[in-house]
Amino acid sequence: MNVKRVGVIGAGTMGNGIAQVFAQAEFGVRLIDSAAPALDRARVAIERSLARFVEKGRMTPADRDAALGRLTAGTSVDSLADCDYIVEAVFEDAEVKRSLFARLDQITRPDVVLSSNTSSISITLLGAATNRADKVLGMHFMNPVPIMSLVELIRGQATSAEALMTATELCIRLNKTAVESADYPGFIANRVLMPMINEAIFALMEGVGTAESIDTVMKMGMNHPMGPLTLADFIGLDVCLAILEVLHTGLGDPKYRPCPLLRRMVAAGHLGRKSGQGFYKY
Repeated sequence: MNVKRVGVIGAGTMGNGIAQVFAQAEFGVRLIDSAAPALDRARVAIERSLARFVEKGRMTPADRDAALGRLTAGTSVDSLADCDYIVEAVFEDAEVKRSLFARLDQITRPDVVLSSNTSSISITLLGAATNRADKVLGMHFMNPVPIMSLVELIRGQATSAEALMTATELCIRLNKTAVESADYPGFIANRVLMPMINEAIFALMEGVGTAESIDTVMKMGMNHPMGPLTLADFIGLDVCLAILEVLHTGLGDPKYRPCPLLRRMVAAGHLGRKSGQGFYKY
């Protein structure tokens, strides 16, 4: 592995967290987003996150400054042409991702691995948009990226063992634990998690319990660190809906049907923490 410069596309919550952990691990990082304000917000979020690490004694001020110095930002995907590894972290839309992967295939060196942080979309589908399907894989980080240690690595139909090994070695450098998943809708994490969240929303809609009661049962009865409805607000209800749609369509099983209440809340713009209103107010 000879990865020194990493390109990260998408400056949202996941993208800025991914950029931060690569910068902390002494990689040069280029963070790209088509919207300049998103890049400004990402820089502020990364600075705040690193400041908390300094306050807790997990890194020195000098290390913080060095990490920030390894991070650059821009609005053009073409500036990633000389990167050694790519992580895509844009919105969960298959056609947007396929178009982006086709462009990355044109501008980056043929040996560069193209990875996606997708939480549910087929890696095989993304790889088919390129001429290097053997070097396309899923690299699904968990939120919040700087804190959570798991990375789900997804092997598409054509993904090579060499590409997967490169991603695994990067996870070691990032001090993350890599777990391999086959390329099925939702992979492992969301195939198990999202039906639980969806069922909690059905229970709320049907009046089985209040949001507080449902979350308390799962926290105190099942030892979950946070309840499913709080977690849904944290993830973003629009993201939960998008993943459930992929599960429902991809697996064809009615048990993955998104709860009507979830659809209504997303339609109303009640997306959770990021909008100030979800199952709880923020």
